[in-house]
Amino acid sequence: MSAPIASDPARVVDAAALRADFPILDQSVNGESLVYLDSGATSQKPQVVLDTEIDFLTRANSAVHRGAHTLAAEATELFEDARETVAGFVGAEPENLVWASGATLALNLVAYAIDNATAGRGAPASARFALRAGDEIVVTEAEHHANLIPWQELAARTGAVLRHIPVRDDGTLDMDAAAALIGERTKVVAFTHVSNVLGIVNPVADLVALARAVGALTVMDACQSVPHLAVDLPALGVDLAAFSGHKMLGPYGVGGLYGRTEVLEALPPFLTGGSMVTTVTLDEAGFLPAPQKFEAGTQPVSQAIALAAAARYLDGIGTDAVHAHEREIGRRLLTGLDAIDGVRVLGDPGADVDRVGLASFDVAGVHAHDVGQFLDARGIAVRVGHHCAKPLHARFGLTASVRASASVFTTDDDIDRFLDAVAGVRSYFGAEGATA
Repeated sequence: MSAPIASDPARVVDAAALRADFPILDQSVNGESLVYLDSGATSQKPQVVLDTEIDFLTRANSAVHRGAHTLAAEATELFEDARETVAGFVGAEPENLVWASGATLALNLVAYAIDNATAGRGAPASARFALRAGDEIVVTEAEHHANLIPWQELAARTGAVLRHIPVRDDGTLDMDAAAALIGERTKVVAFTHVSNVLGIVNPVADLVALARAVGALTVMDACQSVPHLAVDLPALGVDLAAFSGHKMLGPYGVGGLYGRTEVLEALPPFLTGGSMVTTVTLDEAGFLPAPQKFEAGTQPVSQAIALAAAARYLDGIGTDAVHAHEREIGRRLLTGLDAIDGVRVLGDPGADVDRVGLASFDVAGVHAHDVGQFLDARGIAVRVGHHCAKPLHARFGLTASVRASASVFTTDDDIDRFLDAVAGVRSYFGAEGATA
């Protein structure tokens, strides 16, 4: 059992009051009031986000950047205003935000754009991204599959070598190993800002410094940080970063790719077609500047506008306050789980690292899916499985875990109910004698 983590006196969010903004929470599940602890997978949406999307669809729905009629002009203005709002939420300018259907597409877009540069496509500046046999792509052992498999595939197509920064027993990255791995052959360093299994905030500044020293491109998965931390992507120094709308109180089907101006200008496009071109003949086409050159086809217009409403909602609460609240919830999760016999928290619950409100754990003698069903019967929604991070689970000797993840509306009572239920799992399944 680890030393307790100090309580956070800065927590000022009134989560109980905020619950009223989320209509889905006002219901019973299996006869119990809903405790939703699966925000790491997908967040619930406040009423203002739902209303914003419905208002657009019923009042101004039209294709953007096309047509000269009134609805088209209004839709385009709302769409580009949304870009400015969401870009500002992560500290960026509108021209540095590419819309995508989500973080998975955004990360694949980057990998395929590099592949196109390797094939000689794009402006002369694109050549800096070309990969050759023996070049190296460095990822971490803590990656979500969306920031691992695209790099596996890119390495396979180009002959590059994929290398991995290991995770220590306490869940932190082995930065000594990182310094040894990142060298003159490294062309890309891809890493998560916050682990979706461990909830640990990784040392971005140190990773960026190592990559910059050798001229490598940095690509960050910000899905678990943008909704929960005050994130300034330009200040972090990353070249590219992807985040998802449905994890930050917004709709499905929309996300963002942030890129530094010179990087977006140099990368060739991946998806091609309508809306991202200047001139087109039967033999060739010219492309618009970034971000539009990466936005072929019909964009997620209503979703982007609703995502802007989610960003304004979080801004209204205050991102520092959100982090303080969720850090305190995370502290209660970790210390509470660590105190239950037969429960093993992934990573060290007492490690002196910054975290979000997320914890993954294993119950000795009980499969994760059984734990999830036991909790669901008590109205508590959690995530079970490998959370799209199989290598990280293998690192801890597991095939699956249970994950509880909080949001702005998570209350102390939610955590009390959750911990009380987890404490009863082993006795219910007759697994008291099992060891973690």
